[in-house]
Amino acid sequence: MDINLEEIAQKVAPRYTSYPTAPLFSANVTSQTHKEWLNELSSDTSLSLYFHVPYCKSICLYCGCHTFASRKEQPILDYADTLVKEIELVAENTKARNVQSIAWGGGTPNILSPETFLKIVNTAKDKFDFSNIIEHAVEMDPRLLNDNHIAAFVEAGVNRASLGVQDMNHHVQKAIGRVQDTSLVKRAVKKLRAAGINSVNLDLIYGLPQQSLEDAINSATTAASLNPDRLAIFGYAHVPWFKKRQRLINEADLPDTALRYDQALAIKETLEKLGYVSIGFDHFARSDDPLAQAALNKTVKRSFQGYSCETADAIIGIGCSSISTLPQGYVQNNPEPGAWARAIIAGEFPTVRGVPTSQRDKKLREIIDRLLGDFEVDLAPFGGFKDFEFARNALMVPQSDGLCIIDGDKVIVTEKGKPFVRLVAMAFDEYIEKSGGKHSRVI
Repeated sequence: MDINLEEIAQKVAPRYTSYPTAPLFSANVTSQTHKEWLNELSSDTSLSLYFHVPYCKSICLYCGCHTFASRKEQPILDYADTLVKEIELVAENTKARNVQSIAWGGGTPNILSPETFLKIVNTAKDKFDFSNIIEHAVEMDPRLLNDNHIAAFVEAGVNRASLGVQDMNHHVQKAIGRVQDTSLVKRAVKKLRAAGINSVNLDLIYGLPQQSLEDAINSATTAASLNPDRLAIFGYAHVPWFKKRQRLINEADLPDTALRYDQALAIKETLEKLGYVSIGFDHFARSDDPLAQAALNKTVKRSFQGYSCETADAIIGIGCSSISTLPQGYVQNNPEPGAWARAIIAGEFPTVRGVPTSQRDKKLREIIDRLLGDFEVDLAPFGGFKDFEFARNALMVPQSDGLCIIDGDKVIVTEKGKPFVRLVAMAFDEYIEKSGGKHSRVI
């Protein structure tokens, strides 16, 4: 890795799971705003529902999510009861009913008992129209997955499972506090498919403590041997100022920038040789998977679930810390379970912050989506560069670094630039100076 490339790889940029990005969210968007925005949705608005379950049996050291450890059942049961109340609150305040997709994240959604999971699903099914659902996806911890869970998922109509694997090497698993034997993951995949849940996603992470280049390649090879439909490959974001649990990771054990870059490229080359199609900068899919088809058709999008082929008009987040993506803007629920629950019990939306989106914001979000998904964008349909002079100026640096080229109103990311595409997309972020510098590294 040459010095110039190493300097580029150390730069930071938003992941652009939203635009404007989360640091722009403010308390100016209130519970009342949230309520009004939901009330404005028409009856023909298509919906995606996202349920957040913030609890885990134990907390992995690398985790940057809003999660809490709980070995007791009662807090989880109480949380589920409040989740049901939030579903009812949302339904009371919107005419929209047509659900196209459902996703569960966390935390560990399968920390819920099968009976509790079904109670939540059936409440939502009573309040909304599930007859047009295309995808029902659940994130799962293979260490907790059992036959009763799988039976409940099948009954609920779950058709996609996303398994948190992270790494397939025992010494790395030990360093991050998440030991799970490869045979356990294999059994989970086999049982899910035998039950009819055929679409399987696996998540891997590079840049972990004590993780070598060979470890990263082994993880990718072993994961691919399970024939998942999709893989998401994330670079570990070491943010101990934000997540105190990460202070338990010895920084001296973390791969340096050059090794992180080599790991990311080696995983990409490994998966592509094994028949996977690259989707943007961190996802891979089988060529017949809907995500690969969306990428081929240049309709893939970025969301809080990463790359997706989501087509719903609105994403409604339910549960503490969850974020809703509505036509009027973004709203986030309180990340603290107690405060979240108290608001709902009082009949109020547990909104803690958000941001309205203008028509220009939506135009820029589409431009950023195209860059991140297609590695090029034609600005002509958006008004051309004359409407984005700030971006032309901001592109001078990535262009001089060889990350992109400008051809008239087109911006094309080079092969060299693809791993660093977020730096090119950042040129179209009008708020980047206001968002602060604590974003994740591009590699």
